[in-house]
Amino acid sequence: MQSQPGISTTAPPSPVGPAPSSRRGWIVLAICCLSLFVVGLDTTMVNVALPAIGQDLDVGTRGLEWTVNAYTLVLASLLISSGAVADRVGRRRVFQLGLLVFGAASAACALAPSVGVLIGARVVQGIGGSMLSPVALAIVVNVITDPRERARAIGVWAAVFGVSMAAGPVTGGALVESLGWRSVFWINVPVVVAVLLLTALFVPESRGQRPRRLDVPGQLLLVLMVGGAVAMLIEGPRIGWVSPLALIGYAVVAAATAGFVWTESRRPEPLMDPQLFRRKPFTGAVIGAVVVFVALNATLLLGTLYLQDGRGMSALAAGAVTLPMALGATVCAPLSGILVGRVGPRRPLLIAGTFTTLGGLCLVALDDDTSLLVLLLAYLLLGIGFGFSNAPITNTAVNGLPADRSGVAGGLTSTARQFGAALGVALAGGIVATTAPADLAHASRPGWMLVACCGLLVLLVARVSPTAGKSS
Repeated sequence: MQSQPGISTTAPPSPVGPAPSSRRGWIVLAICCLSLFVVGLDTTMVNVALPAIGQDLDVGTRGLEWTVNAYTLVLASLLISSGAVADRVGRRRVFQLGLLVFGAASAACALAPSVGVLIGARVVQGIGGSMLSPVALAIVVNVITDPRERARAIGVWAAVFGVSMAAGPVTGGALVESLGWRSVFWINVPVVVAVLLLTALFVPESRGQRPRRLDVPGQLLLVLMVGGAVAMLIEGPRIGWVSPLALIGYAVVAAATAGFVWTESRRPEPLMDPQLFRRKPFTGAVIGAVVVFVALNATLLLGTLYLQDGRGMSALAAGAVTLPMALGATVCAPLSGILVGRVGPRRPLLIAGTFTTLGGLCLVALDDDTSLLVLLLAYLLLGIGFGFSNAPITNTAVNGLPADRSGVAGGLTSTARQFGAALGVALAGGIVATTAPADLAHASRPGWMLVACCGLLVLLVARVSPTAGKSS
């Protein structure tokens, strides 16, 4: 079927290229989800491989931290810009480029002879990764245009995150034990090759109907603003939150933020219109993405430290205890997408906030001999909360921008999640930073209260979220 760009309708702009059938749309979704899965799997597997990397490359804790932080910093800084470029030059083209960069950088990580080379390759991996998640989401949004089907697709998209979270630690541990740490990077290469071939066969090209000018000043200021904020969250515990260097960092981030708002409010075609944040549902979705990932990453960090260091469990046993969280997220995310399509995002967010709050409250009285059943219940409640949260947040943010700017929308929600992840690690890490293993249970209690408070904030976000039939 040929596209007919000359016909004017009141419907949202269609993607450039042939309109795919519903079946083809779901094939495209599966391909894009595979790219999200490999990126999520890579992140969790690398964390598992850090001790082996340290032994093999003879590197201390600081170098190991930056094998993770370098990727996170670059990824968070470039997500929105990559989405904007994809909207302009072609989403499939940028997606394929991201796959090539990510795959080549994964091979470079696997071959790295030193920690310096490994960190450099992780930086390049972050560049490639920034072209995958938001651009893949934009591709999905543009091939699945029915609102209900789109909400379901976003639910499946969110479920893939739960699957990668469940599979990452187990897969990474098995690979490291049997084939060594380099295998956690090599495994990305055949998956990337497969996604590249499937993309060439099934994914249509799409871009904004009206090409927008590249907002170079806005993109540079955004990189400085987001990158600086994430860098401060990563480095704050080491340099001191009120040290002279930290104060300089705060000033740079504040100046970049003010410059970004000033620049974008005066450009005819801004990268991100500040006026969008006057819309409560859109602002709520962005805040919700940050809050949910603060809770998630605080949970992952506090739980890992408590189970392995505090209670002396092996990595495999600790993973088994947290498995209900991954399973809850995996099962509930598609259900959330269906619910969003039927009744709008408010009800799933109410469910998400309620279960997240209850899960955090289960652990605010954590002790060294807390029952295993209580831990399993808490992780299950938290997993249900996380599972119900992602689809309504992503759907609201995507619907807050025109279809021809879905790359920016995907980049914005992905950036919010990355910022929330860094903030969650910084807050939870600060709570237990100087705690002896024997005292981790009591010391982590404020962290679990933080998780419960995040659930309450999700309930507030639900109050400004639309219901079915109302505009976001």
